[in-house]
Amino acid sequence: MTPSDVKATLSFSDGSPSMDLPIFKGSVGPDVIDIRKLYGQTGKFTYDPGFLSTAACQSKITYIDGDKGELLYRGYPIEQLATKCDFMETCHLLLHGELPNATQKADFTKTVTYHTMVNEQMQFFLRGFRRDAHPMAIMTGLVGGLAAFYHDSTDITNPEHREISAVRLIAKMPTLVAMAYKYSIGQPYIYPKNDLSYAGNFMRMMFATPCEEYVPDDVLVRAMDRIFILHADHEQNASTSTVRLCGSSGTNPFAAIAAGVACLWGPAHGGANEAALNMLEDVNKMGGVEKIGEFIKQVKDKNSNVKLMGFGHRVYKNYDPRAKLMRETCHEVLTAMGKHNDPILKLAMALEKIALEDDYFVSRKLYPNVDFYSGIVQRAIGIPVSLFTAIFALARTVGWIAQLNEMIGDPEYKIGRPRQLFNGAVSRDVKPVGER
Repeated sequence: MTPSDVKATLSFSDGSPSMDLPIFKGSVGPDVIDIRKLYGQTGKFTYDPGFLSTAACQSKITYIDGDKGELLYRGYPIEQLATKCDFMETCHLLLHGELPNATQKADFTKTVTYHTMVNEQMQFFLRGFRRDAHPMAIMTGLVGGLAAFYHDSTDITNPEHREISAVRLIAKMPTLVAMAYKYSIGQPYIYPKNDLSYAGNFMRMMFATPCEEYVPDDVLVRAMDRIFILHADHEQNASTSTVRLCGSSGTNPFAAIAAGVACLWGPAHGGANEAALNMLEDVNKMGGVEKIGEFIKQVKDKNSNVKLMGFGHRVYKNYDPRAKLMRETCHEVLTAMGKHNDPILKLAMALEKIALEDDYFVSRKLYPNVDFYSGIVQRAIGIPVSLFTAIFALARTVGWIAQLNEMIGDPEYKIGRPRQLFNGAVSRDVKPVGER
């Protein structure tokens, strides 16, 4: 952090002495007021529910400018990474700080590829779940359970352990997601193949059967690879903050990532694309495209409980740059698969048109977000709605690990310990049970 010559002065109207607070400048983005000595000097905490105005760490990984609609991984615009790089290059960038050259890419890809198999005992672990269990419930268990199978890389303070656990997590997540899917539909697990790309391998494990050879479609593989890139990291969101907070206790990397998976499951976070498709299903039951005007009317009605899912974003006050890229992929996939007549997808395109043109949505900047388009793409590919968030977790794993490793390497990091504004009962005495 670079200290600024300017300082913030905090003064009190009750006569308490004022204090100067250092201000730090990042390479880009808002300045940060350092309040670490506030409690020691004043006996006061700051109050910031949801940490909306608090920088809990310093980071070099991802930068978002919500007003501009800008997303950078290690300084590279997401638009360039999504069109010029594949997911393995993006993983190398997030983990190591730079895009790989040809040799580094080949080595990194080979290392990940040769760690894609999971211990056979994981199959028996899966059998403990009901077949109709939500995939995210299964994934939370499986990812946390990895520590029981790969306990030679669980020391979070050891750089070599962190490196091997990072590779293992990135490599094995597609295998675990595909296994969870196959288990839910009663099909045999498909083992990974080392001659396929990361995304191609995932598609094969998802959709192949022992009955016939499966050849991944290039358009669909490219779409899945882009989904992975666009979801790889997103700064200090809820699940990333969870991973950092969990890891700050010194727990093993698998447990920290499992905590991230659990957080991502929430409908306000990773479950948003699932919620968007469920919304479309509900509108389709109402009557589909013909009833979309009625649905929009309910959305605009303040007294209605109807919510528009898959539109707008907590951070982006402009068009989500990931949504623009996913929109291209969405139309490419629908064209390649000839699915423009699918009633749900027709409904989605009609809703998109209204949202981009209707002043109610435009003035409120309720643009379709990445969850809206990625959900449509995954549905077109044949992925069930219940698996959407698990695929999000698969993609975000590399970002979680990069953030976790960065935190461990930060000499200023401490175990997370948020404070509170206590407004409960003050000290009181316990009365005998007969007097209560």
